Amino acid sequence: MKMNSTKYLLLFIATVFLFSSCKQTTEKSEETKIVEFSVLAWNIWHGANNESLKEDGRPHATGIIKELNPDIILMVETYGSGKMIADSLNYNFHLIAPVNTAPDDERINLSIMSRFPLGKRFDFYNHFNIGGIEVLLNDSTKIHAFSTWLNYRPWEDDPLSLKKTPEELIEWEKSGTREAEVDTILKGLQPFLENTNEVPLILGGDFNIWSHLDWQEETKKLHDGMVVDWWTTSAFEKAGLKDAYREVHPNAKEHPGITWDQPGKKDEHRIDYIFYAGEKLETVSSKIMKQPANKTITINSKEFMYPSDHGLVFTRFKLKH
Repeated sequence: MKMNSTKYLLLFIATVFLFSSCKQTTEKSEETKIVEFSVLAWNIWHGANNESLKEDGRPHATGIIKELNPDIILMVETYGSGKMIADSLNYNFHLIAPVNTAPDDERINLSIMSRFPLGKRFDFYNHFNIGGIEVLLNDSTKIHAFSTWLNYRPWEDDPLSLKKTPEELIEWEKSGTREAEVDTILKGLQPFLENTNEVPLILGGDFNIWSHLDWQEETKKLHDGMVVDWWTTSAFEKAGLKDAYREVHPNAKEHPGITWDQPGKKDEHRIDYIFYAGEKLETVSSKIMKQPANKTITINSKEFMYPSDHGLVFTRFKLKH
């Protein structure tokens, strides 16, 4: 009888140990299924070498990117500089242009860089406005990344100077080619948006329009008492895309996130964005950095001449898979 009790005790201890080991293994396995990565969206301004800069801005753009150390870059106004920047920092490079276009072609607007391998490319509209590619985070996980530029027209430095009602401002915003452009882009993105539970989507770049999220109740005193549900950003939101920066910083009064602000003008706006979609994707942090072109920006105690007229958006994501 004593021997049987001892056996049962040993069997119980072994069972507990086995269960504990399995639990620890499962927890470790779950930890390995989380991928963290960062995304930079930046209009570098005429290839970071605009003629109004006091010196060649490309080494400064390269230095800024190196210090931020993003995993994926959604670049606007690449204009021949992208491949050089990518090669110097050991990124994979995708030029959003017709196949066989020279990688240093100075006419090309958009590009994507990645520390991760790149897969299938996606072209469904004007290359000047949008293009995408698979980013292979590991052997079993990928995302779809798109770099975007929307036409700046119609534009007004201070839309309040137009003396329009909120409804009239929205109709004005949709004038020109904007409505057709956005509708076509969203139609092209629809198959990808329908699949974001399997393959998350990230869309970033220069949208050349202010956000409806920045013109709500908490900021209406800054906007002649008006709440304006700007059409462009509302359309992307309705399509299922989340604004990463505003998700992390929901109070637009405390965190305006200005990415466009020309010296001597009343034109302070947030017009550059990183949007995302996918239940498995989570925003960890998001920040906007900007200095006037030619001024000094300090990152990690290192100083650089800021080479662009646009602020940059830098966001960290967590992907559970």
